Amino acid sequence: MAFTFATDQQHTSFLKNPLLILYAVLFTVFWTYTGFNTPDLKNWWLENTLTLSAVIFLVAYYKYFQFSDFSYTCMFLFMMLHVYGSQYTYAENPFGYWVKDQLHLDRNHYDRLVHFGFGFFLSYPMHEIFKNRTKVNAFYSYLLPIELTISLGAIYELIEWAVADIFFPTRGMAYLGTQGDVWDAQKDIAIALLGAAITMSAVRFSRKKESR
Repeated sequence: MAFTFATDQQHTSFLKNPLLILYAVLFTVFWTYTGFNTPDLKNWWLENTLTLSAVIFLVAYYKYFQFSDFSYTCMFLFMMLHVYGSQYTYAENPFGYWVKDQLHLDRNHYDRLVHFGFGFFLSYPMHEIFKNRTKVNAFYSYLLPIELTISLGAIYELIEWAVADIFFPTRGMAYLGTQGDVWDAQKDIAIALLGAAITMSAVRFSRKKESR
């Protein structure tokens, strides 16, 4: 089955798309729940600053900047992963500890899961922008999301450094969640790259197979 999830119907209002209303309600409820049940409220706010900004942007500019329902689903899943991570801090996430115990790992890898999800889930919306909103060659509509994932991942790591070392040094270690790994930033970028490569390869292969 090819990746033909984009719809031709364009909604002029956010409120006319039932799927987005559902996602908005679920996200708001879960986001509020994590805020009231986090053991570290200051870190929770730090973790959610960019997420909340992205949600506000998507809602405010929905009339002018729309994605397919599939892309919104990808973004919703990534944001839910991130918000759940922010509830406990990534290094102390219960699901990460459960995976650690089950697989006998040396650390809590929930942060790796979210970074993988960044590439895996968000590369498709990026691809959709290049494919539908620009005049780039079809090949580059698959390649550029992978490259953009690397770039955004590096920028995010710089933001983490600024927050941890310059602006909020008292919350720094909880925010970073490096767990003593000096190569944490590089590994985060690499795992996001892997996620994006998998998604773009799958989309490309599926469409190529469908066109035969």
